[in-house]
Amino acid sequence: MSTTLLVEQCREHNPKAQLALYKQYCEGMFIVAQRYIKDMAQAEDVMQEAFIKAFSKLHQFKGDVTFGAWLKRIVINQCLDTIKAKKIEALSINEEVLSISEDDDWSVADEVTVAEVHRAIDNLRDPYKVVVQLFLLEGYDHQEISGILGISENASRTNLFRGKKQLQEQLKHLHYGTGY
Repeated sequence: MSTTLLVEQCREHNPKAQLALYKQYCEGMFIVAQRYIKDMAQAEDVMQEAFIKAFSKLHQFKGDVTFGAWLKRIVINQCLDTIKAKKIEALSINEEVLSISEDDDWSVADEVTVAEVHRAIDNLRDPYKVVVQLFLLEGYDHQEISGILGISENASRTNLFRGKKQLQEQLKHLHYGTGY
């Protein structure tokens, strides 16, 4: 059955269609949730809460993006709400003093694998980790990140810059055989 038809049936509160849509997307959305929430049980809870929210707000789905993209954004927002609820405190930044140059060079040694990059991102400290994930893995810009996390665009840039430096340092150790 097509996703469009399932979504229409879900709008009519058809439980079989809801289950079919859940089964179609739950594995992928669980992977997304695990990028942000490392505890598997909590990641699963967050994912399920996101599905409940998606089903209750299905009337807001206009079809201008795919259902999967719309659902992914809900899952990410649910993860971020969970992280905020844990009161992860961002480092305070004196924005008048701090000036970060834009540096778009994200190149790494050819020998570094995608899995190693994901592992290195997982090892970043907060708040750098969340900003790097949103920027690199999810494709959000600094304006969107600042809105999602409730921080300034400068704080987003600063956290990305510092996270990138930590990431490069971790990957450099891998390349020279001194890490992991």
